[in-house]
Amino acid sequence: MISSLLALSALTLGALTQNSDGSSAFTKYTISAPGINASFIPYGARLTNLFVPDKTGNPQDVVLGYDSGTTYLNDTETDHTYFGAVVGRYANRIKNGTFTVQGVTSHIPENEHGGEDTLHGGNVGYDQRNWTVISSNTSSITFMLLDQGYEGFPGTVITYATYTVSSGPIWTSRLVSIPLDEPTPIMLANHVYWNLGAFSNPSDLTILNDTLHMPYSARYVQIDNIEVPNGTIGIVNGSSLDFTSPKQIGKDILNAIDDCGFNCTGYDNAFILDRPRYSAPEATDISVLTMYSNVTGIQLDVYTNQQSLQLYACDNLNATIPVKLSQQHGNSTSYVPRFGCLVIETQQWIDGINNPQWGQDQYQIYSPTTQAAVNFALYDFSIVGS
Repeated sequence: MISSLLALSALTLGALTQNSDGSSAFTKYTISAPGINASFIPYGARLTNLFVPDKTGNPQDVVLGYDSGTTYLNDTETDHTYFGAVVGRYANRIKNGTFTVQGVTSHIPENEHGGEDTLHGGNVGYDQRNWTVISSNTSSITFMLLDQGYEGFPGTVITYATYTVSSGPIWTSRLVSIPLDEPTPIMLANHVYWNLGAFSNPSDLTILNDTLHMPYSARYVQIDNIEVPNGTIGIVNGSSLDFTSPKQIGKDILNAIDDCGFNCTGYDNAFILDRPRYSAPEATDISVLTMYSNVTGIQLDVYTNQQSLQLYACDNLNATIPVKLSQQHGNSTSYVPRFGCLVIETQQWIDGINNPQWGQDQYQIYSPTTQAAVNFALYDFSIVGS
């Protein structure tokens, strides 16, 4: 069965890339269930819209993106935000673009900070690939990608991205990667930008007044000036990064100076998930992150099998990207301001492949003789206080 799927993937991907206008890669697929509606495109197996009801019962689109699918291609060539995409084969940063697995050293193109590190898989990561739709129904869709050593990663990997919506309302993402021939690092993530206020109040477009709670994130990965791990683990207690108790995102954000790299103010950090002792390292039965907006009343709880959360508070956005038509609520066009969104990446420890002292290999190095790499994430929506 796998061989037939591989053939299907190769043929379909070829058809997508041969289209002169690229339209096939940007065809929108919509799935729905009671209280939730989500849309995706094959370009990056990307989430483009996600509607859930606010406290008045009106549907709100709570993720950032573009109205036109082809605009994502332009974004890749300019801002490269990774809006809503799957990033990989290895999400986040790799120091010097280099790692060694079982004595074999691989070098991945350094595409960030003037060639100092690799971000989200290299020059052409999974976010820029045209995934194949292999199954869909009214409430679920599955994309597939055959990675035959993209960007210099060792071996061939086949990945399935299955997205499902259900009553709750709930969106579930399951990324399953299977190495076919060689040992290789695998660490995927969904790169979704969230604004639970849905830009519905034109005078308050940021997330600064949203409340965030990460009860199991008392530690974080410390970084150097270019956001690459320096090998040490920090404690959030007493710092601007402490969300172990509920706190408005804007309360300490302007005091988070250089925590997200040199001359950076804001959040772009990998928080470690230390689940309680009665749980398990990859347990999915407890919420590891809760966030809510007082504007819409929409609350998000995140459940995942991953052991880290990378949070980015859109520190570098500067009101040049317009919000989608579904999020335009005023008489004039609104643009995404600084701190206008929060990216939540469920993943393993950033650059764990270059920090063996952390003991991350079993969660990041996979081969034909290991279990598949699985990134499971469940996003449960509700109305705060209900």
